[in-house]
Formats: sequence, C-alpha cells, structure tokens
Amino acid sequence: MTDLTNLGDRFRFTLFTNDAALTAEADSAGIDRVGPDLERLGKIERQGGMGRWISDHAEDELPAVFAVLRRASHFVRCNPPHTGLADEIHRLIALGAETIMLPHFHTPDQARDFVRAVNGRARTVLLVETVSSAAKVAQLSKIEGVDEIHFGLNDLSLDLGVNNQFAVLCSTFLEDTCAALTALDFPFAVGGIGRALDATLPVPSDLVYAQYPRLGATGALLSRVYFNGLQKAQLAQEISKTRDRLNYWSRQPARRLLAARDELQAYLPTTPSVRPVGR
Repeated sequence: MTDLTNLGDRFRFTLFTNDAALTAEADSAGIDRVGPDLERLGKIERQGGMGRWISDHAEDELPAVFAVLRRASHFVRCNPPHTGLADEIHRLIALGAETIMLPHFHTPDQARDFVRAVNGRARTVLLVETVSSAAKVAQLSKIEGVDEIHFGLNDLSLDLGVNNQFAVLCSTFLEDTCAALTALDFPFAVGGIGRALDATLPVPSDLVYAQYPRLGATGALLSRVYFNGLQKAQLAQEISKTRDRLNYWSRQPARRLLAARDELQAYLPTTPSVRPVGR
C-alpha cells in the first residue's frame, strides 16, 4: 500500500486551460498536467443552468498551448464515448496530446474502447463520474492500458441526486470506492481544490485538503476558484503552499482526518444520504 506521508511532494496537479500565458506560468510553477478541456457532448444537458462551468476550448488551440510546455504533460479532456471518439483521439494525439482523460462513461467496455483507440500513444485517465462506473472501479483498474482513475465530484453528485460535491467527498460511497483502489495500489485523483488556507471560500479549503490523505488520493484538478484574485506570477508560490499543506495533512493521525471530515460535513446543507456503491 502506498505511503501517503509527505503526500504533497508527489501530488499530481491538473489544470484545464487554453490560455498560453497561464500555461507557461503553470509549467514553471510545477503543475504536472496542463491543457484544454474539450468535453461538450451532453454536458449542457447535464449541467446547464446550474452555474457550473462549461468549457469553450477548441481542438485548434492545442498546438499553441502545448508549444509553451517544457515539463508538464500535454493534457486534454476529450468528449464522452460517442461514435466518432476514435477519430477524435487520433486528432488529439496528432496535435500533441500526451495524457487524455475520458469523461462520463458508464461501462468497462466503453473504457476498453477508449484505451484501444489511444493504443499506447498517450497516458489514459478515466474520469469516473457516474454511479455505474464507480461500482466497477476495481474492474476498470485492471484494464490493460488504463493509467489512472479520477473521481469527478460534480457529475457524481448529480448522478447520486445530492447536488453537492462536498456531500460526495464526505460520503461512505466515495470512501468505499477509493478503498477498493487503495487496496490494489492503483493511482487515483479526486475532484478539485482551491488555494491553501483560503478563508474566502464558503467551505474552508483546509478541510477539503484533509480528505486527500484520508481517502488515499494522490491528485486533483486545480479548480477555477484557485485562481480567484491570483496574479499569474504568484502561482509558483501558491503551488508550493498547496504542497506544504497537503504534506501537513498527510502527517496527521487517522482520528484527526476523520474529525476534519466531520467538520467539513457540518458546512453542508441537509441533503439525501449518499448510498454505497452496489446497493
């Protein structure tokens, strides 16, 4: 089982952006994967009108973004499974993609089709954001060519009917699902994070940070709120603070991590309980 002490030192940050200037700063700041979010199909139908971000990034922006990267992986989120996915993946790899994330799939067969289309030409990340895919994470992790799993909390909350991503983060549903991957020593990421010790957020970022060592996760997206009021030149300093704070929480005893979960849960509105996977 992976030792999570000093988790922040090896924590994997992913940033969605089509801004070449921000990409260059992110690369210098030590963000691990950077690139556009191309997911469109079905997303407005799922999330439209809920105040959640819908990307307007485009394929033809990939070369300009990737051209300024020196160390970070050339990252892109493609569309969910559809009849043209193999052709889409071929184009993305031709444009320089090195890591590709598949969103909103439901079955292991869809994951296999995705991996088959990539065919070893890029690293693969499965974005688990449906109950049906979450129920099969152990099976998904054993598909040859799958490199990582990422739990997407926005769509998972919608699929679970709780309409609150932090309710999922605190749930036994996610805890049990992550435990299945931890037992297999398979790498996984969870949701997104804001800046370390950001007191301006409705939910304290510090309590969110505590959930990563509790769950065994080793990566996250940098959320849009991470950049609220942040100058690009400050990014390296903030990433360093984020790693330091994750290190702090990774050294805390289990009882302190559980207490942080309970503190986080106290911030949540009353929502329906999140059912365990498979029940």
